[in-house]
Amino acid sequence: MGVLVWLLIPLVAAVGGGLWGSWANRTRRVRGDGPELDGYARFREAMEKPRPGARGA
Repeated sequence: MGVLVWLLIPLVAAVGGGLWGSWANRTRRVRGDGPELDGYARFREAMEKPRPGARGA
């Protein structure tokens, strides 16, 4: 009987985790990659600019 109790603990945890995950994701809106891609483009532009006083390799 004790073995069944120990097997029941992960089962209850998995069910509880699934319920919590579905509840936490209920109001998430689908958002495009626009802001992330814009930020990455700005980062690349900043990294490609030569720094003043920097020597070439």
